Amino acid sequence: MHLGGGGVDAASRPGRRTSATLSEINVTPLVDVMLVLLIVFMVSAPLMQQGVQVDLPKAAAQALDDQQDQIVLVITAEKKLLLNKNEIRPREFRTKLAAIYQNKTSKEIFIQADQDVPYGFVAQIMAEVKRAGISKVGLVTEPPKPGEQ
Repeated sequence: MHLGGGGVDAASRPGRRTSATLSEINVTPLVDVMLVLLIVFMVSAPLMQQGVQVDLPKAAAQALDDQQDQIVLVITAEKKLLLNKNEIRPREFRTKLAAIYQNKTSKEIFIQADQDVPYGFVAQIMAEVKRAGISKVGLVTEPPKPGEQ
């Protein structure tokens, strides 16, 4: 019995192919999967938009110019404070506002308060805003529906 080298080479055996195998990637399934993922994300992205439901009071007033650098303070019916959609604790409120407005030339803020929030609580928040050094405070309202005045 001979176990060593020598003899007939494996590549030269009769009946075996000697050409190299093709190793190409088939991209069709990859494209199919990517298109399905794109469709899933396009459908689910609008559903992932979350917002805070605030029932604003109605008032007849002119709309303000839309500015990109606006800071909006939302007061929910549960008396939660949200500063540009980020929840903030009342204890930290004044210090965070002062830090945000420290280097700004235009010191204005817009307050969206739910109409069910007591007036006294909104007045306290407005006083804290003034103590933080913000000179202009705007209250956001909804325009009344036609026939409602």
